[in-house]
Amino acid sequence: DHRFTPAELRVKTNTRVTITVVNSDSTPEEFESKALKVEKVIPGKSKGVVRIGPLKPGRYSFVGEYHEDTAKGVVVAE
Repeated sequence: DHRFTPAELRVKTNTRVTITVVNSDSTPEEFESKALKVEKVIPGKSKGVVRIGPLKPGRYSFVGEYHEDTAKGVVVAE
């Protein structure tokens, strides 16, 4: 349904993190975050890996660029 589940990810600060994005929809989606400096196209019905960090404490938003109205989320570094 062009949404991220969960929409909020909590990670430790100052740690490199690997996120596996599963695209259950039949159409491609682009995981994008200017705050995290990452862009990754994930084809429909497939998985993609995104590596982020290490992060300072804070909230870092991300979107599915092809469906920004519904595909939104945040990484919270604590």
